[in-house]
Amino acid sequence: MGGVAGEVRRRVRSVPPLTLDAGIAAGFAVVSLLLGHDNVPAGWERLDGLGSALTCLINLLVVARRRAPVAVCLTVFLLWGGYIALDYWPVVNSLAGLMALYTVAAHRPPRVAAGCSVLLAVLWNFAGLTGEESSWATTLGQSVLYPVILCWFGNVARTSAERNVRLTEMAGQLRREQEENARRAVAEERVRIARELHDVVAHHMSVISVQAGLAGYVFTSDPDTARRALGTIAGTSGEALEEMRRLLAVLRVDPREMAGGPAAVDRRETGEGATADAYEPAPGLDRIGTVVARVRAAGLPVALRTTGERRPYPPGLEQCAYRVVQEALTNALKHAGSARVDVRIDHGADHLTVEVRDDGGASGTPGTPAPDAPHVPPRGSATPPPPPSAPSASGQLSTGHGLIGMRERARIYGGSLRAGPVPGGGFQVLLTLPVHPAAGPAPPRKGTTEHDQGAGGR
Repeated sequence: MGGVAGEVRRRVRSVPPLTLDAGIAAGFAVVSLLLGHDNVPAGWERLDGLGSALTCLINLLVVARRRAPVAVCLTVFLLWGGYIALDYWPVVNSLAGLMALYTVAAHRPPRVAAGCSVLLAVLWNFAGLTGEESSWATTLGQSVLYPVILCWFGNVARTSAERNVRLTEMAGQLRREQEENARRAVAEERVRIARELHDVVAHHMSVISVQAGLAGYVFTSDPDTARRALGTIAGTSGEALEEMRRLLAVLRVDPREMAGGPAAVDRRETGEGATADAYEPAPGLDRIGTVVARVRAAGLPVALRTTGERRPYPPGLEQCAYRVVQEALTNALKHAGSARVDVRIDHGADHLTVEVRDDGGASGTPGTPAPDAPHVPPRGSATPPPPPSAPSASGQLSTGHGLIGMRERARIYGGSLRAGPVPGGGFQVLLTLPVHPAAGPAPPRKGTTEHDQGAGGR
C-alpha cells in the first residue's frame, strides 16, 4: 500500500498546479450542481438558472486560488453571501468556501487567515439563522470548529513548504561549499605536486650538471670516467622523467576513471593505461639507498647507516624523510666540495630520526670546497675529482626553497628540522618525526645495518 500511495503522490505532484486546480474546480461545480438539484430541505429554493450560474461562478473561482488566495477567498464569500440571501441552500457551495479558506492559511501569514476565518464564521452563522434545519448551538460550533481545523492544516502545509524551501537553499549552499572545497583541494594538490616537481628536478639536475661537467673535463684524458659520467647522466635523467611522469599523471586522471567509467575503458583499449608505473606509490625510506648510490656515483663519498627496528610508517611520513635526504644530499653535492657525508636513519621507539651530515672537507669549513683542492687533476690520474661547483652566496647550504620545503614537510607531520653548521666543521641536517605508538613493528632487523662504502665504493 505504501508503494501505491507513493506512486499516487508522485503522479499528483507531476501535474501542473493550474491543471490540478482546474480539475478541482470542475469537480466542485459538478457536485454542487447535482446537490442543488437534489432534494433540497424545506425552506430553501431549488436551483434555477440564476442559482446554477452563481454556483458555477463560485466554484470555478477555485482555479485561481494559488495566484490570488485572499482575493479569491473574499470573492467566494461575497458571492456565497448573495447566494444565501437569495434563499438558496448554503450547503451547495460550502466546498468552495472551505477550500478558499484553506488556501489562504496555506499561502499567507496566520493573521490574514484569522481574518478570513472570522468572515467564514459570520457567513456560516448568517446561513444558520436563515434556515431552520439546525439549531443555533450546532451552527455556532460548526462556525468555530471548521475554520480552526482548516487554518491548522493550512498552517502545517505552509510551514512544511517553507521548510522545504530552506532545506533546498541549504542543500544548494552545501553543494556550493563542497564544490569550493573540492576546487581548493585541487589547488592545494597542485601546489604539492609543484613542490614535488621542484625537489625532483633540483636533485636530478644537480647530479646531471656535476656529471656533465666531469665528462666534459676528462673527455680526452680519461675516457672511462667520462663514459661512466655519461651513463650516470642517462640513468639519472631517465629516473627524473619517470618520477615527473608519475606526478604529472595525477593531473591527467579523468574523474570517470575512479569509478571505472568510459574514460578508464578508453585508456585500457588504447593501451594508454597498460602499465601501472605512473601510479606507483610515492618514494619512501626504501629508496634512500638509490639516492645515496646516485650521489656516490657523482663523486661525493656518502655512507648510509640504519639503526633500530624498521616498522611500517605512513606513506606521507616516509616520503617526507626521503625528500629531506634527497634535498640535503643535493645541497651537499653542490656545496660540500670534497667533504664526506654520512646519512643516518634511526628507527626509535617514539621518533624517526634522519641525519645528513658532512665533515666540511679538508678545509674544515662547512659546506665549502677545500681551498687547496686542485682545480686541474694530474694528467693520467685514475679517478680525477669533478670540477667544483660554485658555492652559494653564504658558502653553506642554500636557504632558498629547498630548506623552506624541508621545514614545511617536517611541520606538516608534527616534526622538527634543524639545519646549520656543527662544531669542528661541517654541516648538519637533522630531521625528527614523531611516530604513532600504534604502529606495529615490521619483521625484526636486529643490530645495525650499515651500508658504508665511502669513497672506495665509487
